[in-house]
Amino acid sequence: MSEFDVIILGGGPGGYIAAERLGHAGQKVLLVEAVALGGTCLNVGCIPTKTLLNAAKTFHHAQHGAQYGVDGGSVSFDWERMQTWKAEVVGKLVAGVGVTQKRAGVTVINGHGTLMGPGRVSVNGETHTSRHVILATGSEPVMPPIPGTGGNPHLVDSTGLLALEAVPERLTVIGGGVIGVEFASLFSMLGTHVTVIEMLPEIVPFMDAGIAPMLREALTGIDFRLGCRVTGLDGGTVAFTTAEGAAETIDGDVVLMAVGRRPVVRGWGAEDTGLEFSDRGIVVDDRLRTNLPNVWAIGDVTGRSLLAHTAYRMGEVAAANILHPEAHRRGETMRWNTVPWAVYSNPEAAGVGMTEQQATQAGHTTLSATVPGYMSGRFVAENGFRAPGGAKVIVDADTLQVLGIHVLGSYAAEMIWGACAVLETELDLHDLRQVVIPHPTVSELIREAAWAIKA
Repeated sequence: MSEFDVIILGGGPGGYIAAERLGHAGQKVLLVEAVALGGTCLNVGCIPTKTLLNAAKTFHHAQHGAQYGVDGGSVSFDWERMQTWKAEVVGKLVAGVGVTQKRAGVTVINGHGTLMGPGRVSVNGETHTSRHVILATGSEPVMPPIPGTGGNPHLVDSTGLLALEAVPERLTVIGGGVIGVEFASLFSMLGTHVTVIEMLPEIVPFMDAGIAPMLREALTGIDFRLGCRVTGLDGGTVAFTTAEGAAETIDGDVVLMAVGRRPVVRGWGAEDTGLEFSDRGIVVDDRLRTNLPNVWAIGDVTGRSLLAHTAYRMGEVAAANILHPEAHRRGETMRWNTVPWAVYSNPEAAGVGMTEQQATQAGHTTLSATVPGYMSGRFVAENGFRAPGGAKVIVDADTLQVLGIHVLGSYAAEMIWGACAVLETELDLHDLRQVVIPHPTVSELIREAAWAIKA
């Protein structure tokens, strides 16, 4: 039996960042990972997806460079080399996580961890004790019980799609959320005929109602079937009913199930310890405490926000509260309204805070403005006047406090952090208008939108 200050179950973004912060603070930490350090995000999620997306975007830009005076001639892509590059990137980053843990003095064990109760964890048959336990068991793809899904060789989840040996001629994507849209964009840029079947009336349902259709229309080469419910699969044939109730089918070489992810709340002891949880995740407060003493939960397993950067912050918040249990500093609680989202399609989209619809539902009277991408000189220089893009700023009509900022177009995911800072520091419209933004940058669209509000 070994004793530690903190044991962490799960070596994904939340788990490894918490281990690093605690280790550097002098805590004796055990990090338990069943598969590979980095978790889903680094191994079969964020990083490999963005690696392939960048390659596809490079190919796409090379094909369409003539309008900028650049003729790439006969351009081709090599899927096998793209996969090799993806593996190189993932391998080096996973190794880097291992190095950071070693530098922080963290003990890493590869194996299946089981929570035996507060302060007790079993790994590979050996029991370890600690003052605190952090649960970071992550999430997994949802595979709904649709007829024809079981044992279907044409059906893959996101992990399976990343491992394809060849680019399919036809891809059917079930689900128009972030995962579905990103993969649809990736393969459409490589020449695949892509169809996205989405049950709701619009893609990426958490996006602002004014931005989501702009993104969908910008994703050229993809056939979106909205308001449709999948009824069954027969190999690569997907049967569904349309919004009007008609029965239709679509044939594909590969079918991606991308209807979301769910927290992994079973299989590691949660059922036997009195932990409060449901299929939606482990119940936590804003300091990431569970109902069990000195047991914390972070990342996807909480079901609060299934995003790697949320897990990072949750890991830091849990670590801060473990290190300073009596302190109540602002940095030791989660502020969910300042967590951004991003879609890394072509074009990108990102946002933080409320949509206008959410703000209205929350009781705000709102003022807002949306400006097109061509109001940024750099955007035009790099994309042209007709390229889709823009920014939207939403404020409370009475206080002028900024409630939400949403961006569509090149660099959206890179610039949204500035919008996060606006919400973190609770700036109002007058404050935002005074922020000096470099010119020429696409980020200036946020400033343009702020000045376009009639206030």
